[in-house]
Parts: sequence; C-alpha cells; structure tokens
Amino acid sequence: MSELAPRTRELHPYLAAALVFGASAAVLVLEITSLRLIAPYVGITLETNTAVIGFALAAIALGAWAGGRVADQGDPRRLIGPLLLAGGALVLLITPIVRFVAQWVGPSQAASVALLLAAITVFAPAALLSAIPPMVVKLQLASLAETGSVVGRLSGISTLGAIVATFVTGFVLVALVPTSIILLGTGGLLALAGLGMLLTSGGSATGGSRTTRRSTAALLVLVVVSAGLGVLAPQPCDTETRYHCASVQSVSGSGRLLILDTLRHSYVDLDDPTRLEFAYSRAIAAALDAHAAPGTPLSVLHIGGGGMTLPRYLLGTRPGGVNTVVEIDPGVVAVDRERLALPDVGDLRVTVGDGRVGLAEAPSGQSDVVVGDAFGGVAVPWHLTTREAVAEISRALVPGGLYALNIIDHDPLDFARAEIATVAAIFDHLLVISPTGDLRGARGGNIVVLASDEPLDRVAIGAGLLDRATPMSIVSQPQLDDFLGPDPLVLTDDFAPVDQLLTPYG
Repeated sequence: MSELAPRTRELHPYLAAALVFGASAAVLVLEITSLRLIAPYVGITLETNTAVIGFALAAIALGAWAGGRVADQGDPRRLIGPLLLAGGALVLLITPIVRFVAQWVGPSQAASVALLLAAITVFAPAALLSAIPPMVVKLQLASLAETGSVVGRLSGISTLGAIVATFVTGFVLVALVPTSIILLGTGGLLALAGLGMLLTSGGSATGGSRTTRRSTAALLVLVVVSAGLGVLAPQPCDTETRYHCASVQSVSGSGRLLILDTLRHSYVDLDDPTRLEFAYSRAIAAALDAHAAPGTPLSVLHIGGGGMTLPRYLLGTRPGGVNTVVEIDPGVVAVDRERLALPDVGDLRVTVGDGRVGLAEAPSGQSDVVVGDAFGGVAVPWHLTTREAVAEISRALVPGGLYALNIIDHDPLDFARAEIATVAAIFDHLLVISPTGDLRGARGGNIVVLASDEPLDRVAIGAGLLDRATPMSIVSQPQLDDFLGPDPLVLTDDFAPVDQLLTPYG
C-alpha cells in the first residue's frame, strides 16, 4: 500500500517551510550567541567552542529522534505550538541564568559554572526546537510515494534556515546589537510563533481541555518572567564588540584599564602615555632601548592593538618613527578613540584586520621591530604562533631587526615551550624574559621572547630591566636549553594545538 495511516490535516506548505526554517535558524542563532555570552567568563578557546557546539549537536540529534517518535504516537499539530512557546521561554532564560549565577558564584568559579550553564541552557531549547522538523514532516506526508520529496524538501529548507541564521548572526546581528538583545529577539519571535500555532491548532487558551489551557497559561507566564529577567540581567562589560566583551576601568587618577573578556589587556595613562604599568611592556621597552638608542625613530609593526599602550609610548619617546597597528576588532579601536583618547596622527597607522593577513601584506624588510601582542582571551590566536607566521615576521623585518613577543602561560608552560622553540626555528638569536628569570617550575604569567638574526645585547637588556624596576629577568642560556629539551614541539600551520597546550589561570 502506498497510503499512510489516517492523520491530522497537513500544514499549509508555506507554513511548514516557515516552521522548519525558523526552528533550525533559532538553534544556530542560539549556538553562536551562547559562545559570545560565556566569553566574559571563560574566554574564547577551542575547548569552549567545541563544548558548546558538541552540546548543540547532541541536542539536535536527541530532539530530532524524540520529535519523530512522538509524532508517530500522537497529533503533532497540537505539539508544535507548545514546543515553540517553551523553546522561546528557555531561550529568553539563557542570558539571566548565565549572568546572574556567574555573578553570584564570583570570579573564582565563574568560568566553570558559566560553561556548565551554557551547556545546559543551550541543550534544552535546542532539543525542543529540533523536535519540530520531524513533526512537520509527519504532517506533510500523504503517502509513501512522496516520502523522498517531502523529507528532502523540508530537510533542505531546514538546512537553509541554519545557513541563513549563521551568516546573518555572524556578519550582521553581532555587529549591530548586543548578544542579550539577539537572544531576547529570538526568544520573543519563537514565543509569538508558538502562540500563533496554539491559536490555530485547537490547543489555545480559549480551546481544548482545562489541562491544555493551564499549560498554555503557564508557558506564557514563563515567557513574560524570562523576558523580564533578561532585561534585568547584569551586564558584565561596557561594550560588546565584534569579538570581545570590553570594559574600561578608571584607576589611580588618569589611569585607565582596558579589560577584554577575562583579560586585563592594557593600561593607559591619559595624561602620560609614556607610563608603562604592566611589567611585560616595560620589559619590551627595555629591549627596544637596547636595540636602538633612546629617542631614535623606529618603524614598528604591532600585531594586536588592544589599548595600544606601546604605540602610544613610542609616539612619545621616539618621535619621527612610524607605528603600524593591526587590530582585528573595530570595536576595540572605537573604544580606544572614544574612551582612551587614542591620538589620530599620521605616525600611528591603525589597520582593522587579522594579524596573519596584516603580516602577509606587510612590505619586506621595512620594519625595525615587530611586536606580537595579540590575544583571544589568554590565548594567542593559533595561526599567529606557527613557524610560517614567524617566517612572515622575519621577512617583514630589516636585517638585524627585533621581534618582541608577549606570551601568557602557566605551569607547566607547555605552550610557552612550543612557541619559544618555534621562534628559535626561524631566528638565530633568542632571549627569554620571565617573571622569575627561570622557567622550570615557574608559575608563569607573562613571558617575553626577543628574537633577531643578529646577537642580542643581553647585558644592556638586563640593565634596562633593572632601570625600569621590572620584576622580570632574563633566563640564562643553560636554563633555556634545559627547558626546551632535546626535541621540542615546533608549531606549524598544519599542527598547532595551542589551546590544548595552554594552561589557563588558576
């Protein structure tokens, strides 16, 4: 037989398409925005992305399986409305749950709790929404002869919804509105769609059984309460940029601290841009003075901008030089100009773009110094850590030029070991400056790597560290050799497990 068992009235084809398109789109919006929602607490790492994506995929699989099974056992038309309404309510709950709880547990536990909450809160609404497409498919099947065309058409529309949501969220929404607003809008649209389905399916608050009416009323109350909590949820930062949750804190008069996600990224003194507060920046300044006499103009390429502390310092201490900054986040540049008084002068050239692309576009042999200070959370973006990237840096430098790299890692310093070995694979001469002057058993923190194709003046750099009262010192060559070992990992574009090597704070 080609006919299926008796079933409820099918949905209008346009409505069926809209339901599967919208449900799949909402899941992808949820997945992308959840990653941004937890970034202020856990940073942006491969493990974080993998966890959220993995939970979302598990929710999709479970939801599709359960939705198909339930569709075979009852009237799926009456279930779609409640699923949309419940899914919308849970989407609205994500922001307040993550932010209120993360604030309540405090900074020491916020990272693990935020990741756990994101997994839970993403899983539940994604599973509910993923149950809708198989129900719609069941409603549209009239006979076995059309199974392939119905399933194929609706599966294609569902996938199209996910694709459109991915591009619109990643390229448009994130750049225009805060994450909380995206989730608020998504949850609200889902709730409205669910209410519409309830009103047209016989399961509304004005029809159906008393249990149905009570369930609908409870879901509507949950939607309203969730939306209210979302509006009241604490905001962990001043500005949501395209890549970061950015805050500016006032400290000690004219001092300003730029915080990007979990990292105290830059200190800027609005009255005295030559003041360097962070120890690693003073260490790099000492290396620059040993490399070229103080006051000598330098052409410096900065990979990563943040608060642009070093470019400001060089503008004040080495007039006539040129500082070119490649910063991937236009929102950070806007914060620099609007709240951190970044000067708009010809000697400071700011390019918004990826650091690796900026390296590839840099002219050969024209930079006296390249400063590597780009971070996503506490991790250097992996494609800036590789042998190929360091080779691009070497190409951009003049003969005898200096590469100064800031690394953040903690015991056992596996990432620092691999990155130092990678730099040493390209440059003949290398110095490492650490908080303790040692690496074995060190607790870690900021580690500065200096590299050149000509010998580095260890004595002058060490004296500069003392003059600047920098609580960092040069690692001896025997200690460095012992730390690297006989066969250290060299990172390449083909194999750079940076996030797995990195040891986070704590």
